[in-house]
Amino acid sequence: MTGKTGGFEDPSAEVLAEAAAAFGLLASSARLHLMWALSQGECDVTHLADRVGGALPAVSQHLAKLKLAGLVRSRREGRRQVYYVDDPDIVTVVRVMVGQLTARSRPALAPVREGHRTGG
Repeated sequence: MTGKTGGFEDPSAEVLAEAAAAFGLLASSARLHLMWALSQGECDVTHLADRVGGALPAVSQHLAKLKLAGLVRSRREGRRQVYYVDDPDIVTVVRVMVGQLTARSRPALAPVREGHRTGG
């Protein structure tokens, strides 16, 4: 049964399954960190491992999973494999989610109050 709410038609079961799989991959903080780094620009696996603080083999495995899911792509530059996010919508989703959660985690700045001056 499909419905329409707020002018939007419900997505198909296939689309929902694909989205759930993509979000499932991003449920790993290591893979989300890699996606965040790649949303800032392309990078090779060595620099990504340094940036996210992961072991090179683990980072390579995470990138292989993200690539298999179509979330990242790669190209060869000499002996290096350079990874990037080719879909601007994926970049937007990652940036918005991480940005919002970062903003929420910061304590609100206390308003500046002017003190009463007495005497003098």
